[in-house]
Amino acid sequence: MMAANITSIEDLRAKTDDQLSADLTDLKREQFNLRFQAATNQLENPARIREVRRTIAKIKTLQTERAKSAGEKA
Repeated sequence: MMAANITSIEDLRAKTDDQLSADLTDLKREQFNLRFQAATNQLENPARIREVRRTIAKIKTLQTERAKSAGEKA
């Protein structure tokens, strides 16, 4: 899983498509676990939900940008 710090877009841009997909899978799993903890009142760091959600959005945005630029080149 990713560290509990905020991931910058520069760090994400340096990763390959496969690394981004793996990170996305890990983050979605973490998001599920955080939602489960929130539902059972066992959540230690509520701000982590927001960080994970935003990092997922950053990764999806990057994937969309890369797909568009790959489509224009072809």
